[in-house]
Amino acid sequence: MRLAAALLSVAVVCGVSHAATDADVERLVERHVRDALPENGAGGCAVAVRLDGRTQFFNHGRADLATDRAITPDTLFNLGSLAKALDATLLADAVRRGELSLDDPVTKYIPELADGGDIRRVTLGHLGSFSSGLVMRQDRPPWTATPHASPAAFLAAIKQWTLEEGREPGRQVNHVHSGFVLLRLVLERRFDMPIAELLERRVFAPLGLTSTVLPVAATDRRTHPRGRLPPDLLPRAVQGYGEHGEPIGGPGDLQGYYYWHGAGQMYSSARDMAAFLAANLGELPDGHPLREAVTLAQRGVVPFGEQSISALAWERHRLDTGEIVDRYGGTNNASAIIAMMPERKLGVAILCNRSQDVATASHDILNGLTGAERETTGRN
Repeated sequence: MRLAAALLSVAVVCGVSHAATDADVERLVERHVRDALPENGAGGCAVAVRLDGRTQFFNHGRADLATDRAITPDTLFNLGSLAKALDATLLADAVRRGELSLDDPVTKYIPELADGGDIRRVTLGHLGSFSSGLVMRQDRPPWTATPHASPAAFLAAIKQWTLEEGREPGRQVNHVHSGFVLLRLVLERRFDMPIAELLERRVFAPLGLTSTVLPVAATDRRTHPRGRLPPDLLPRAVQGYGEHGEPIGGPGDLQGYYYWHGAGQMYSSARDMAAFLAANLGELPDGHPLREAVTLAQRGVVPFGEQSISALAWERHRLDTGEIVDRYGGTNNASAIIAMMPERKLGVAILCNRSQDVATASHDILNGLTGAERETTGRN
């Protein structure tokens, strides 16, 4: 049995204070997810709830309205910034193995930045916790490609970057994309291997994530400069929709503003994200190579807001109803989240093929399963 399936069947002691029946969970998901979807079916969600050591899947809406294709647990969605939690797992594993340190400066691995500006003060831990202060033009509207679209041009722009007034590395949290693009380049340099291959060997394969992929480079880079899904996975990819239900791109289309392989978005299924969720709830067996890495990635680093602290990609929210750890991702045609209560061994993954508020829905589901009312997290 592959590990992903094993994770979904392993029994653990659950910290939820009351027994929720399958029907209870279904009604809760229905109330907080399906009612937010458009009536015309232009978009939908795949939901995985991890409770009492097992996973329930719920599918709503359409993967592609034009072909009337249904969403299933194996449908492939754009993860957006939820993929950063997988990048952080790779980083944490390398730290655990002693292959690098969170205190290492970026310039140790990208020496051409050594005579740059404020980037010389930034460490890998700053990048992984969103606390570097790095904000590039692409991290703010308008969300379009810029002259920084190649790796060389991107690094040249990083070299010229300066901190905004009042910001210091390690002192504030900015949920921007550029820092993780730079982190991927660091990891490629450290291990002399493309980031997609690194993720496959050291994260996807050990966790049994057989449907999770950072799309490979296309032969014709003019038409697919960010890469495209492999042919065997493309038929399972959703059509992405905008906020008002308008199609954006084609099925499996990659959005973004960095035009090179490795800087694009990751695709995955609810089944794979359920296995990743279970791993992050502490359900990996003793001796598993990533057991310590997922714990390290969730360790709080920099506080932000009144109730929250940034970890490595993950955010931790201290609420009256209990602590919620989550990672959100969103583009103009997708939204995704994993949210969990590790102490209760309870979590939810929501993958959608349109822009919508999955963060509120995920927290409502978790708090509903514990009998608690929703509390605002102070997300920024």
